[in-house]
Amino acid sequence: MQAFNLPETFQHIQFTPGCSPEDMTLASSPMPSPDANQVLIKVHAAGVNGPDIAQRKGVYPAPPNASPVLGLEVAGEVVATGQGVSRWQLGDKVCALVPGGGYGEYVLTHGDHCLPVPEGMDMQHAAVLPEVLFTVWGNLVIRGRLRMGETLLVHGGSGGIGSSAILVGKALGARIIVTCGSSDKCAYCLELGADAALNYKDEDLLEQILKVTASARASASTEGGVDLVLDQAGGDMVNLSLKALNTDGRIVSVAMQQSRTAEIEIFRLMAKRISWTGSTLRPQSDAAKAEIATQLEQTFWPTLTGKAELLPIYASFPLADVAKAHSLMESGQHRGKIVLAVTHE
Repeated sequence: MQAFNLPETFQHIQFTPGCSPEDMTLASSPMPSPDANQVLIKVHAAGVNGPDIAQRKGVYPAPPNASPVLGLEVAGEVVATGQGVSRWQLGDKVCALVPGGGYGEYVLTHGDHCLPVPEGMDMQHAAVLPEVLFTVWGNLVIRGRLRMGETLLVHGGSGGIGSSAILVGKALGARIIVTCGSSDKCAYCLELGADAALNYKDEDLLEQILKVTASARASASTEGGVDLVLDQAGGDMVNLSLKALNTDGRIVSVAMQQSRTAEIEIFRLMAKRISWTGSTLRPQSDAAKAEIATQLEQTFWPTLTGKAELLPIYASFPLADVAKAHSLMESGQHRGKIVLAVTHE
């Protein structure tokens, strides 16, 4: 193992499953040491994500052997490496997907789940990349097979995943339609590059989607127009997506913000030969996450060189103000990402 001189203890956020945001506190624990293939990162910033909220509420427990501390993405400096880690050297600046523990001054993760901080990007903007980009790439590209020239429909376009889907989809040459819950959020998505943004509260949402697709495709039928749906809503939105999809269309489910259950029109799914899949990121194997990291670095990371940001940061809070970050996330008022500043750069 290689390591800088490190303190014996470090601070992190502590919580009890089911607690309110205000019940989270700062605690101190012994400094962890990397096992084989792991790196220890001194955290400069950590992203705040929906799974963090669910874990705090007690409905999304950490997988076995994962840190019980909240936080799934960070940016910082490599300060120790375990046996078998050859790519990363002490002092390297990385952003990383972590299995937990991001809400702390130091965190362990697999070396293959790290990516270099893009040139010209600060730590806070780098910290909010891994969780959403791993999720979006794994679902849009690997599971959803999004291709250039296709039309992508994103339900919930203004949050971290939706914002990332817009940016990744545009980079891949897709046409992007998003649904949001307010005109302000629709305007935000259009600024990011979405081709159309619709309010999902409108009763004629399906007709609006089909109208947008018909305007871009003179041959679009009344039965479809969308090639791929990235669904974060669940519930009744699934049947709407079935109606909006073209024959041989695909749906990828990544969240259930409206409802965990839905009554599905099975014949419509059969008649259109629709493929419906979904995934959660955290329980996937180290190898699967490493493959996503490799694809991101080879295909998407070069587009980030020289960019001050990819995803807009809506709000930044000191680690000790984590309650404010969670309350904001739960309010649904944010557009883009929420970040915790852990160590000053």
